[in-house]
Amino acid sequence: MSKQELVVLGQDTAGDCCPTVLSAPLDEETATGLAKVFKALGDPVRLRLLSMIASREGGEICVCDLTRAFELSQPTISHHLKLLKQAGLIDSERRGTWVYYRLLPATTDRLAAVLTRTGVPAEPAGTAS
Repeated sequence: MSKQELVVLGQDTAGDCCPTVLSAPLDEETATGLAKVFKALGDPVRLRLLSMIASREGGEICVCDLTRAFELSQPTISHHLKLLKQAGLIDSERRGTWVYYRLLPATTDRLAAVLTRTGVPAEPAGTAS
C-alpha cells in the first residue's frame, strides 16, 4: 500500500462548490482529492468505524469502545482510525489515557453533495433503473 498523504476535503473557501459527479465532469484535482477519501472508505473495517463514530449518541466515542467491537489488535484499529483522520472524515481528542473520536460532517456532507443529483426528485427505494 502506498504511503501517500490523504488530502482533507472541505478546506476550500466557502463560496467554492465543486460540480456533482452526475452534473459535470470532475477536474483532475477534485477527482484526485475525492478518490483519496473514497479509498479511505474502501475498507469494511473503516466503514464500520466511521459508522460507529457517526452514530454514537453525543457525537463521540472512546477508542476503547471501538477496539472492543472488533476482533483486531489495537494497533490495527489505530491504523484504520489514522487513515480516516488523514482523509478528514474524523477528528480526535486525547483525554487522559483515552482518545475520543468524532465525525467531521463537513467532509461527509461534501461527499454527499458530490454524489447528489441536483434538481432530480428522489426515486422511491427499490425503483432505481
